[in-house]
Amino acid sequence: MSEYNFKEIEKKWQQEWEAERIYHADETSGKPPYYVLDMFPYPSGAGLHVGHPLGYIATDILSRYKRHQGYEVLHPMGFDAFGLPAEQYAIETGQDPADTTNRNIARYKEQLKAIGLSFDWGREVRTSDPEYYKWTQWIFLKMFGSWYNRRTDKAEPLENLVAHFAKSGNEGVDAACGKTPEFTAEEWHAMPWEEQQRILLHYRLAYLAEAEVNWCPALGTVLANEEVKEGLSERGGHPVEKKKMRQWFLRITAYAERLLKGLEEVDWSDALKEMQRNWIGKSVGAEIDFPIYSPYAPAAGAVDEVGQEKLSLKVFTTRPDTIFGATFMVIAPEHPLAQQLITAAQQEEVQAYIEQAKRKSERDRMKNVKEVSGVFSGSFAIHPFRTEKMPVWIADYVLADYGTGAIMAVPGHDSRDYAFAQHFDLPILQVVRGKESKEQEANPELHSFDDKDGIIINSDFLDGLGVPVAIDRVIEEIEKKGMGVRKINYRLRDANFSRQRYWGEPFPIVYEKGMPVPLDESELPLTLPEVESYKPLGTGESPLAAVEEWVKLPDGRTRETNTMPGWAGSNWYYLRYMDPHNSGEFLGKERERFWENVDFYMGGTEHATGHLLYSRFCHKFLFDCGYLSTKEPYKKLVNQGMIQGISYWLTSFQCIREDGYNDLAKSFFISFDNKNDILRKDGIEYKRQATGYVSRIPNEYIDDRGRLYKSRFEALANDFRTSADYQNLHITLGIEPLWEYDEANHPYLCLKPEVTKMSKSKWNVINPDDVIEKYGADTLRMYEMFLGPVEQHKPWNTEGIDGVFRFLMKLWRLFHQENGNFSVTDDAPTKEELKSLHKAIKKVTEDIEHISFNTAVAAFMICANELTSLRCNKRHVLEPLVILLSPFAPHISEELWRHRLGHDETVTFQPYPQFDEQYLKEDEVEYPVSINGKVRAKLSMPIDAGKDEVEKQVMELENVKRWIEGKQVKKFIFVPGRIINIVVG
Repeated sequence: MSEYNFKEIEKKWQQEWEAERIYHADETSGKPPYYVLDMFPYPSGAGLHVGHPLGYIATDILSRYKRHQGYEVLHPMGFDAFGLPAEQYAIETGQDPADTTNRNIARYKEQLKAIGLSFDWGREVRTSDPEYYKWTQWIFLKMFGSWYNRRTDKAEPLENLVAHFAKSGNEGVDAACGKTPEFTAEEWHAMPWEEQQRILLHYRLAYLAEAEVNWCPALGTVLANEEVKEGLSERGGHPVEKKKMRQWFLRITAYAERLLKGLEEVDWSDALKEMQRNWIGKSVGAEIDFPIYSPYAPAAGAVDEVGQEKLSLKVFTTRPDTIFGATFMVIAPEHPLAQQLITAAQQEEVQAYIEQAKRKSERDRMKNVKEVSGVFSGSFAIHPFRTEKMPVWIADYVLADYGTGAIMAVPGHDSRDYAFAQHFDLPILQVVRGKESKEQEANPELHSFDDKDGIIINSDFLDGLGVPVAIDRVIEEIEKKGMGVRKINYRLRDANFSRQRYWGEPFPIVYEKGMPVPLDESELPLTLPEVESYKPLGTGESPLAAVEEWVKLPDGRTRETNTMPGWAGSNWYYLRYMDPHNSGEFLGKERERFWENVDFYMGGTEHATGHLLYSRFCHKFLFDCGYLSTKEPYKKLVNQGMIQGISYWLTSFQCIREDGYNDLAKSFFISFDNKNDILRKDGIEYKRQATGYVSRIPNEYIDDRGRLYKSRFEALANDFRTSADYQNLHITLGIEPLWEYDEANHPYLCLKPEVTKMSKSKWNVINPDDVIEKYGADTLRMYEMFLGPVEQHKPWNTEGIDGVFRFLMKLWRLFHQENGNFSVTDDAPTKEELKSLHKAIKKVTEDIEHISFNTAVAAFMICANELTSLRCNKRHVLEPLVILLSPFAPHISEELWRHRLGHDETVTFQPYPQFDEQYLKEDEVEYPVSINGKVRAKLSMPIDAGKDEVEKQVMELENVKRWIEGKQVKKFIFVPGRIINIVVG
């Protein structure tokens, strides 16, 4: 075969690899382990586009490289198969999400295999497989049966806590828990079973609690914060309100400090670590009690005649040194004391404001810093040191679940407090003097809001102290007076673990006398029942609640009808890959000790504060339980960038009715997403702007220079004119100069390119199947790496793909004569050939170690060019080159190694070529010979030649003799390896 027929060869070797189980990981091989992992993909119906394989190809190169180095490599793949997209499709079409998910997975596998990725498919897992989610349910039960002991700083079985209660009550218990009353052992024994269970819920790591959630009545479900935009659901634009619902939570906050410290033990980027630190949000400060003066509460510091307990607002602050600058208080609309603080005069206004705040997500409330809103409650707080009244306001810039849901507002030194005080004409006091003290004192609006290096002023006993000293001093004072305590706070919140959906893991929980009780482990997996409709019931319950025979058990108990969120199964999937077919344990000890944890992990930054945080939490919990021997799941993590697509826009395309009527939304508009701004027809999208509509054109309608020909545009326009849906319309171009002409005088329309995320919704998806059909999988693999550094975003540009394809053809020709016959000799390689090879070995090896695959591809191209120029067909050069290339282009490498070079075994496990520095050492150096600074000749000399020998040879050169003839040599300058200069006069 004279030409490289990539279609036949790639298909042949993919079938061979699968039949031979080449990539099967074997714990008994005696090789050292190396675990390479890709982030769990969700199998959408659209299949892969060329952006998806970027990370998979990178990890595949590393996996193959490690196999060459003698490691036993685990490189698995599976699917995050539960979740909202499959369920939404089921609601719309009535199809079982299990069926559509399995079809999507089959499509993904077909595409992944076509790329030649070295996954161990024998270890595939799917989160929707009952044999997998049996162990997801098991992990949940372990959390339900555990509490966090702050004294031992780890999770412990709940039985230990119950035994302590039975002996000593909860005296001496230091737990991560909710607010619980104190009780003795006697009181514990006297409690009804239901009350004991209610108390234990405050301690469990998986617990039930009432919580404010984003409830969308139209969709009949709870939405995550990121699914709500400006009070409307992202899907459909429906109103969203805050609603208290009983939800399952995981107590991740118990692990906040360990999650922070663990970041010091892993090889992650500083940016990624900082994202997690900010999300955890550790802050050190003080919790201070502010007594309340209100018509609904007794006077501060007193108890009324009937013994009513006084009210107080508990505030957490990282800047207690500014307490004398506090002039008012602000509480969140959801604060538990809000209703008690509202006076009759303020009732109507405050309730209206609270209802308005319910329609905003937390993200919108924090993001909208320019809009100031709030309402006075009618009550006052008493300043702990000035003993004066401060108004208590209600405002949505304070969040109920951060800190205590209440703040002491210090407008002189906080930007949002300052804006609020200015808007409502509240006092502003300066209590920290910075460097520009005089100017600041005269102009409060010039205050530095974060004067951590300043001096305290206007603050009684704190005056003259620096900020750090003042913080310690004021905390000592409030603790001495019983007004508060020193405290560490975290922004991190317990993870909401409930979804009112069908397509997710059922909770292994039943209710007895209204209290949750775990199923026995022998009853797992609890599988999903069949349902008539996949749509939420609209009552806050999932579709499971409608399956009465499943919900109600013969013994009178009832099942939990919510399901777990999509990330429940992806918390721990990397562990199941180590032992996927173990029916008796989620992970056997021998397998766990062999693999330990993930050596190299690659995925997107979008999972930094979701999946990565939750999986670290889950790992640490399982470590506490004794099931794992490592404290962190992922040793090294690299975030791959995004391959972006290019969308082309018509910037002056307008649709106008012949009668001039221009209200398009009313005359013929079809809305795709109910937002009345996008019109789609026949795959073309028209988007309304202030000046009319602009159109985004699918890439297949555009030529290779990004142009849409007039004839094609007119065909599109004619399609609209003749359509029954769009009669009485004509389509015009508003700006005639957009028409230009090519060499053949064919008019075309200028389009505006936009580099953006590659997605089906943006009409810019490139299917890898098309690239493989035209160029082959090896070209796709190397080209994706050649586009740029793996970590960076870069646009897909087909201009360079031909160069990669030509490189592979040039490599192929090194092994063949011009007539196509295979021709590799056993002749000894020349020094130049060995130099080219070892230069490539050095560069490619360093680049793989540093995940710099784009420069490695460039090194291969340079090597192929050099060896072609040298007409090299030596086995001792080409065989190491094939092994070096095989991680990047495995199909052509396997073909050359086994079929052409005649080896019986796969190239996959051949020892990696070793770099030998001697082949890069130069024996000779070529000197430019200058006379009075101008180069007149060149001379090659041994690299270790001395000055005398060099000078003797220089003076014998004919060109030197000619230029110095009749002149006096004043100086002979020699710099070894660099310069020869003769000074004559």
